[in-house]
Amino acid sequence: MKITLDWLREHLDGDYSVADVVATLNRIGHEVEGVENPAEKLAGFRVAKVLTAEKHPQADKLQVLTVDSGDGVPLTVVCGAPNARAGLVGVLGLPGAVVPVNGMELKIAAVRGVESNGMMCSTRELELGDDHDGIIELPADAPVGTPFADYSGAGDPVIDISITPNRQDCMGVRGIARDLAAAGLGTLKPLAVPAVEGTGAPATEIRTDDPEACPAFYGRTIAGVDNRVATPEWMRRRLEAIGQRSISALVDISNYVMFDLGRPSHIYDRAKLHGALVARRAKDGETAMALNGKEYALTGTMTVIADEREVHDIAGIMGGEHSGCSEDTTDVLIEIAWFTPERIALTGQALALTSDARSRFERGVDPAFLDEGTAIVTQYVLDICGGTPSAMTRAGTPPAADKVVDYDPSLSATLGGIAIEPAKQRAILEALGFGVTEGNPWKIAVPSWRRDVDAAPDIVEEVTRITGFDAIASAPLPRTDGVAKPTATAEQLVERRLRRSAAAAGFHEAVTWSFISDREAAPFGGGTWSLANPISEDLKVMRPSLLPGLLAAAARNQNRGADSVRLFEIGRRYIGTTEHPTLCVLMAGDKASRGWQAGKAAPFDAFDAKAAALALLEAAGAPADRLQVMEPVADAGIWHPGQSATLRLGPKAVLAEFGALHPALTKHFDVDGAVMAVQIFLDAIPAKRASGPARAAFTPPALQSVRRDFAFLAPQALAAGDLVRAIRGADKAAIVDARLFDRFAGQGVPDGQVSLAVEIELQPLDKSFTDAELKAIADKVVGAAAKVGATLRG
Repeated sequence: MKITLDWLREHLDGDYSVADVVATLNRIGHEVEGVENPAEKLAGFRVAKVLTAEKHPQADKLQVLTVDSGDGVPLTVVCGAPNARAGLVGVLGLPGAVVPVNGMELKIAAVRGVESNGMMCSTRELELGDDHDGIIELPADAPVGTPFADYSGAGDPVIDISITPNRQDCMGVRGIARDLAAAGLGTLKPLAVPAVEGTGAPATEIRTDDPEACPAFYGRTIAGVDNRVATPEWMRRRLEAIGQRSISALVDISNYVMFDLGRPSHIYDRAKLHGALVARRAKDGETAMALNGKEYALTGTMTVIADEREVHDIAGIMGGEHSGCSEDTTDVLIEIAWFTPERIALTGQALALTSDARSRFERGVDPAFLDEGTAIVTQYVLDICGGTPSAMTRAGTPPAADKVVDYDPSLSATLGGIAIEPAKQRAILEALGFGVTEGNPWKIAVPSWRRDVDAAPDIVEEVTRITGFDAIASAPLPRTDGVAKPTATAEQLVERRLRRSAAAAGFHEAVTWSFISDREAAPFGGGTWSLANPISEDLKVMRPSLLPGLLAAAARNQNRGADSVRLFEIGRRYIGTTEHPTLCVLMAGDKASRGWQAGKAAPFDAFDAKAAALALLEAAGAPADRLQVMEPVADAGIWHPGQSATLRLGPKAVLAEFGALHPALTKHFDVDGAVMAVQIFLDAIPAKRASGPARAAFTPPALQSVRRDFAFLAPQALAAGDLVRAIRGADKAAIVDARLFDRFAGQGVPDGQVSLAVEIELQPLDKSFTDAELKAIADKVVGAAAKVGATLRG
């Protein structure tokens, strides 16, 4: 929301500066994002008169001008504008001035052998318009020598304010002025509402056939208007200062009232309407050509403004191209309606269409301001464009805005942290437009424009923010004596360990949105839950997986030249009615850069994902040594069918899945190359016993361990992990570890089989192993291997 200081003075009387306004706005909860003074970029530009214009001796398209800049000493200026001539009054940029459009500093310089002492400027060069065909031509009586910023009225500072979504009343200059007046910065001027008496019924019928979305639809017609007249300079200047292009008098009037009072309206060219103008539901398959030149497909859930022939407006969001006013417009229809905010928001989201009107209607405009708004717009039209108004039509009834809140003034201290005198609270509330009836409790009548106030805490917020949150006294939090008890839960401690372990392994933590788009959720089967009122269509679906966010992050990193992407995130997946805490790891690009030792860069593979999964599971306290590698969960299109697996504690308890992502999935997210990933399901990891340690304290063995190697012939389909697990369980008392150290297939190994070599570690306890004991253990190892289909290799 942008306002200018001069515009603010239309509503707020007092002696204040732009610095006072900025400080007060920030203090009462309206963050000022910036202040721009257009006069600063026009420093060094003056109103100047061309005294003579002669052809340049060295260039056919240039002229040598002598220019009076008001100093009494004519300056020589070389100019190429076709309209440069003696007697023209324009704008001269003096040496040292900076041209706004390109940042070029003007200097005294020779142009084809003739010294030039500045530049005569066009509107585009001063960023005042798009015209670059010639230099600016000012009225002949423009005061020569006057700074152009002063002459053009550009010295009005523009204040950019961030309005929070709950403060719909501050979406107009008057709402800002009301808050400033309540904070003690000036006095709010009374709003002048004209009494417009129309004659006869409107020439066009107005009605609402969708009272749920458009309960009130007001309007009147005006005959004999002249839209060829220029918009008043003061109105045009204010609109352009806040970034609005002046279009025509009628359009500018509607825009001005919207930014001035926060009340959108629409003015139709009545000659382009056919029959009654009706607010109704759209029909499936209907389209609307909006003012932005785009055609939108409509559905039956959307409200439109239409006549008997076609749709003209997407109600409350954007007007139509067919019924807009032009220079030839002579009869108009003024429409002011009240639309249900939730319906406007849903329509805007579905069409991905934003506008200044939508930003106000979806927050909720004042339902009690329809008559006044219509009268104000009408009076502006009559004053500027002339015409004869009809009587007003009031179709439907706006929602009742009467709301009374019980309030205890002591809540400002107990809830707001500031003890404020009741008399001061009353003054603040009345300045904000609230009605106050003192009693026990107070009865606070909420004004119609404050849709955000529902209960006593909202009243506390009002009196405390106007008083100033900086008035809240600092107070230390209570602290018990001694050492504070741990507050982190077991789940939080696990997440801390995992973050440290992942970071130590070289992964970078990412924090992505919990909401994703429909497109991102589609490969994962879509989301169970979608937001009814998302902040963006791209942040609508509650994520069923953490992979979409990390894949999007990987794509952004690759687009910015990253050769290796190593990311992890701990967050929640939303499946069914439950949140599932999950750790997700993603690896893309190069695992190791190219070099003279290894040659080409080495990519990540599925075994890197498996190693990361096992290491992180061990950090989380899972029994990593007892996990089984099994087939992946049937997630079609997510994991590569031949390069992925799951880690399970039994057939059903899936603790993690790892491997390469499906190429179609990585292409969907525009990620280059193979991508490896890990998903660890933290809620599936067995919790530790709550009653003390599960085993006795570790005591280093007194005797040295013994290692033995075994080589087995096994079917190629046998997973090496199954063989190692079987061997480790052959003698749990003696075998403390077993690991695969070689895998071979080829000469000497029968077709269809593979040689798997396993090292086992034996730990004697109170005495060394005898040969007989070692042979007995070896027999158990061979027997356990045979149960899974492996035989000792001769």
